[in-house]
Amino acid sequence: MFSHDRIWGAIDALAERHQLSPSGLARRAGLDPTSFNKSKRHSVDGRERWPSTESIAKVLDATGATIGQFMEFLRPEPAGSLPEGSFPPQSSSIPLLGFAQAGAGGFFDDGGFPAGQGWDVVDFPAPPDARGGVYALEIQGDSMLPLYRDGDVLIVEPGAQIRRGDRVVVKTGEGEVMAKVLMRQTPRSIELLSLNPEHPNRTFDMNEIEWIARIIWASQ
Repeated sequence: MFSHDRIWGAIDALAERHQLSPSGLARRAGLDPTSFNKSKRHSVDGRERWPSTESIAKVLDATGATIGQFMEFLRPEPAGSLPEGSFPPQSSSIPLLGFAQAGAGGFFDDGGFPAGQGWDVVDFPAPPDARGGVYALEIQGDSMLPLYRDGDVLIVEPGAQIRRGDRVVVKTGEGEVMAKVLMRQTPRSIELLSLNPEHPNRTFDMNEIEWIARIIWASQ
């Protein structure tokens, strides 16, 4: 049974997964920034207020999360596990590759998903239905300063919906791999904002892009 606390805990966990506050998640979903504030979860007379299905649908659309991933946050947790609303721990690992290696062939399929041999692994608490579609890339060098430093790890999800303002990893047909901010995408071209102000913004024809994946988490 879905309890009031568990539903709100799932929203909090989804916000945390995307490095957002509850108000930041509401804002990204196009809702009033106060929609998910703790003060809005009960009425003045103490009655429980539940998030609407429309609000949850907008949140899923805004984050690219699936309903299955959201449901993972609703599952009862065994005794001794993390507090309700925390990301559910998983014991398995996801593939890890360095940016320099990622530019070489044989590590990805046509959709940008892990393939081939030579991958390392890293532990990450991804839901079971998401582990096959997420992987880790390790930053090498200082081209992505000040946001990402040498040795930081980015978790990317090739199948996630992307929209303007999202941080993404892009691989070109020439083998160049870069982390940028998506500024604009049309059926013919893509415009990317550089994270490092010392590096230029980039524009590509879509036929020059091998794949693009959204960054869903980064170690700091």
